[in-house]
Amino acid sequence: MAPGTQPDAAASFDPLRPRLIRVAYRMLGSVTDAEDVVQDAFLRWLGTDRTAVREPEAFLRRTVTRLCLDQIKSARHRRETYVGPWLPEPMIGGEDEEEDDVTLPLMLALERLSPLERAAFLLHDVFGVGFDEVATTVDRDPAACRQLAARARAHVREARPRYRLEKARGLEIAGAFFAASRSGDMTALGAMLKADVSLHSDGGGKRSATIRPALGHAQVMQLHRALAVLFGKYGSTLVRTCLINGLPGFVTREADGELQTTALDIEDGRVAAIYIMRNPDKLRHLH
Repeated sequence: MAPGTQPDAAASFDPLRPRLIRVAYRMLGSVTDAEDVVQDAFLRWLGTDRTAVREPEAFLRRTVTRLCLDQIKSARHRRETYVGPWLPEPMIGGEDEEEDDVTLPLMLALERLSPLERAAFLLHDVFGVGFDEVATTVDRDPAACRQLAARARAHVREARPRYRLEKARGLEIAGAFFAASRSGDMTALGAMLKADVSLHSDGGGKRSATIRPALGHAQVMQLHRALAVLFGKYGSTLVRTCLINGLPGFVTREADGELQTTALDIEDGRVAAIYIMRNPDKLRHLH
């Protein structure tokens, strides 16, 4: 390339787009918002003197993180008026989640952190960015960034996976859970649940869902007994079993024609938490 010639913006940006979306998604918990932020970063990249950028990936990661920090303020305001429990948009797949262990419970724990704590933790602990770059990104000195990451680490420690469940075994449990819950086999379903199991359902006010989490074996079983009647009457079709935000689960098409995802947090071979996404706005990207 001749001196002073601008490298092609798309050619230098597109290979980095998946990694940038991973950063933005884990900051925001929204696939749609993450894609919008990354597209905004691309537009800024178009207007940048790219010949002066020595490390495009670090430059763009900083840009995306800063855009996310701005976005979090409005996202938190929206969640204050959100109907029922808020869950992150489901990310279907496997590779991303297995690489960095950012499972759905950890993403919920990240929501309780300050924006700067979340950025420091994700950049350093998840994506392996050095504290000097973290400091430049969030406009703090490296020592302050170490403290931010340490505080975040302490808050999310319980939500980090204690051990890696073998993927095939997890999907086997997810398939058995689907079969028992839809057929009304409450004996089989009850045997799969931990005593302190919880169920969280996000309908966003757009579809029926529990307004508060169901807590404990008795409450979760009571809810599933009622659901089994509806499944028996109206049906529920399995689309696929898969990893959802790093957890084994399944995608279904329900009687209203809409998709639904169910993710299972499994500990010691039993289901410790059930996360159901029913909000059609958060499922649109799956279509």
